[in-house]
Amino acid sequence: MEKYLGLREDGEQSAEDCAAIQEMQQKYEIDPADGYAGLVSYRAASVTWAATHKKSLTGCPKAAKVAVCVDQNRQLLWVRKNKKIVFGPVPARTGRPGYLTRNGRHKIYRRVEDFYSTQFPGPMPFSQFFDRGEALHASYRPIFEDPGSHGCVNLRYDDAKALWSLLRIGDSVYLWGTRKGE
Repeated sequence: MEKYLGLREDGEQSAEDCAAIQEMQQKYEIDPADGYAGLVSYRAASVTWAATHKKSLTGCPKAAKVAVCVDQNRQLLWVRKNKKIVFGPVPARTGRPGYLTRNGRHKIYRRVEDFYSTQFPGPMPFSQFFDRGEALHASYRPIFEDPGSHGCVNLRYDDAKALWSLLRIGDSVYLWGTRKGE
């Protein structure tokens, strides 16, 4: 946490650390915003850090013209276009135990702006399907909460809406890693 928040890395949670964590928790609407350095706060801090350290965003092939990159280890999503990051990184939530999000290279094959799932009843705004029912889509749940999705890549509403405007059918989606912390 200290590294991700740009604090002195001493392994001790000081009053300064707690204040910085609480400020970040409020920014990401994490409840409770108590300054405690738990898993949810760690995930939020990693997004903050990655946004200012884009060279740390590795693992996604650079060959594709447009590529959605999903790092399940860090629960991050970004878009690379012609070798340049044009969107993100933003927080993502991938599959929970028993519903893991499948790794590999995929292509967006269907887009539905106002999709409603009957399999796992609920709205899936800005759905962009990439693998046998798995989709990039907005979620109304807090993005950092557990236990995870039913296999889709959940995004905050505004992030999913922005991604909807950026992507097209046929664009590549790359996923790697494993969701941690369950």
